[in-house]
Amino acid sequence: MQAMYLLSCWYTRKEIALRIAVLYTGLTVAQATSGLLAYGIFDGMEGANGLRGWQWLFIVEALMSVFCGALMLIVLPDYPHSRTGSQKWSMTEDMRRLAEARMEADRVTGATGRVDIKVGLLACVKDVKLYIFAFLNLTMTASYGFNFYFPILVTGLNIIENTRLALVFTSPPYILGAIVSALVAWNSDRKKERGWHISACLLAAAIGYVMSIATSQRFVRYGASFLFAPGAFAANSIVYSWAVSSLSATPEKRAASAAIVNIIGHLGNIMSPYFFRDVEEPVFRTAFIIMFVFGFLAFLVAVGAKLYLKKQNKKLKQIADDTGAVYSPFTL
Repeated sequence: MQAMYLLSCWYTRKEIALRIAVLYTGLTVAQATSGLLAYGIFDGMEGANGLRGWQWLFIVEALMSVFCGALMLIVLPDYPHSRTGSQKWSMTEDMRRLAEARMEADRVTGATGRVDIKVGLLACVKDVKLYIFAFLNLTMTASYGFNFYFPILVTGLNIIENTRLALVFTSPPYILGAIVSALVAWNSDRKKERGWHISACLLAAAIGYVMSIATSQRFVRYGASFLFAPGAFAANSIVYSWAVSSLSATPEKRAASAAIVNIIGHLGNIMSPYFFRDVEEPVFRTAFIIMFVFGFLAFLVAVGAKLYLKKQNKKLKQIADDTGAVYSPFTL
């Protein structure tokens, strides 16, 4: 959540989707390589120095996290206007002023400068867009609950008898998901459009879910993962960028909105593991039905959000015409 908020402080609405997609691509690539890493460790380090393979997996992943966390203390910037963070030595004063001016100019028509954090929070909770995007994020997150069970789903297909080697087959759908996420987000920024991009990705995921529900044929089900994994991940990154950029009248409101939308969205992560019942392993047909329903709800909310923001843009256009202000509409 903090990473998404920080990105929204540096990149304009027409730039943010691709940057958040790149951020999420890191997660997707991590999912893709986790199977390969697990296979390598379980196959080559089992019993080394008296430790089990799963213990070595925890140690290796923990060391990687600690190293990256320490590195971020050095390379991570703060806000464009702040005097702390890596931008102190990586950017000139003129560059920082330009970065801040870009964000000021990118705000929706009628947006104001900085306000007290309490005022920003109050403005956030009074804005109906907060609840639209919070529900969109909740349904979107719940619709890709497969993420927690994907290794079980793939190994349960018995594509190959070696269970450890089967972990390798978890990687290709995630690799495709990373590529598709970046391409969809790039096109979303280029077209300055969010709603239809999200809807198209959810439609692809829905087709994959239907394929998984309709058949037990292992190769068809594995092929379906090349639809629902990229579709779900690509849509998710755009949802966050759309929410943050639509609730950014002030930095304080943007921060509060990003936190609330993200927290409510994680309720989907709490719910989704319960979709998968042990008695249905490895098919988990009920789970795919529930994920399809949540994906359909997310589709409806995305279309509804687009229509609502389109109506709000008409009002902003009228205000701009009446006052002579620069017309800066919401991204649809």
